[in-house]
Amino acid sequence: MTITPPALSVFETLESEVRSYCRSWPAVFDRAQGSRMYDEDGHTYLDFFAGAGALNYGHNNPVLKRALIDYIERDGVTHGLDMGTTAKRAFLEAFQDVVLRPRDLPYKVMFPGPTGTNAVEAALKLARKVKGREAIVSFTNAFHGMSLGSLAVTGNAFKRAGAGIPLVHGTPMPFDHYLDDQVPDFLWFERLLADQGSGLNTPAAVIVETVQGEGGINVARPEWLRGLAALCERHDMLLIVDDIQMGCGRTGAFFSFEEAGITPDIVTLSKSIGGYGLPMSLTLFRPELDVWEPGEHNGTFRGNNPSFVTAAAALDAYWTDGQMEKQTFARGEQAEEALRAICAEHPELGAHHRGRGLVWGLEFADRTLASKVARRAFELGLLVETSGPEGEVLKLLPALTISPEELDEGLRILARAVRETA
Repeated sequence: MTITPPALSVFETLESEVRSYCRSWPAVFDRAQGSRMYDEDGHTYLDFFAGAGALNYGHNNPVLKRALIDYIERDGVTHGLDMGTTAKRAFLEAFQDVVLRPRDLPYKVMFPGPTGTNAVEAALKLARKVKGREAIVSFTNAFHGMSLGSLAVTGNAFKRAGAGIPLVHGTPMPFDHYLDDQVPDFLWFERLLADQGSGLNTPAAVIVETVQGEGGINVARPEWLRGLAALCERHDMLLIVDDIQMGCGRTGAFFSFEEAGITPDIVTLSKSIGGYGLPMSLTLFRPELDVWEPGEHNGTFRGNNPSFVTAAAALDAYWTDGQMEKQTFARGEQAEEALRAICAEHPELGAHHRGRGLVWGLEFADRTLASKVARRAFELGLLVETSGPEGEVLKLLPALTISPEELDEGLRILARAVRETA
């Protein structure tokens, strides 16, 4: 199809230059349903972006929409800070019964604020409060948010530079495969911890993504994650898993760390925990870590009751029978097969793919090619973003509810975009 970029006058004249996605996708979107978005000129797009992972159940999911409409129509509480409401109680009961108890996870639940970086800030603050130490260890190519504490444990130089001040008390370590498996896991980390002259203060915690989404779809091996958990236990450090983008079923299981068989001390969730794309985040932690004083960490919008409603509806609809996990693995195999075929078709591109569940990355030897392919994919009616420190990886993040036919359609568009761009 031919897409004529609209006159974005009000966006260009009034909105800040900080806007980004609208530059990659020069359309004015009007409607969305399931895995498709529609612009005001009637063009249709398959969505392999899913709100950067906030729409695991698709746009305007009818089950969640019905629950939300019913709640609004009966004048259910919208804004409740941390007051007790029927909506919050229903969510907490569903989360306990559907997610925590079946996995034998003992976590307390904290509502720190509506975004992922709020959850990370709360996790870092709590770890420092519990351990009485300030240092946090993170990993190369990590991304944990855009507020100052989260930026201090983020690897991307461009995003860190936006802070405008020194980002302190965070130390990066090599993520899995960062040194091309030429060095034993955690050799450098262990050496720094053991050496009183290393300059590394004993950390309060280690924060990690099991799959680095913004960092380029870097997948940690289960054995690497188990080794990290054991290292944290040996050295009295808390293990924080940032599951903001990879949680809520993105990698198959509800939590991305389940495959490794570990139980982190602290877990952060956001994006798809609200189910419908409504803002919501959680910080989960072991009960013995709940040393907060009342009101010591709060936020005006931590009680977004419409999010509680759609979150509870999503758990009830998709996580009570194990089918969502099986479906995600099946769709993941479908995606991997198509990406493998693209790499085989274009050996001259030096392309390779990696991922888990329904998050996949396609990287090319030419580090400028991913953005060109994404641009051509948009022209062909597919929304796909790039990730990695230089935007060198095509990032596939379709809704978990996407049909096999829609997934195949999008993968064929992607193959065509590669073919026509290479």
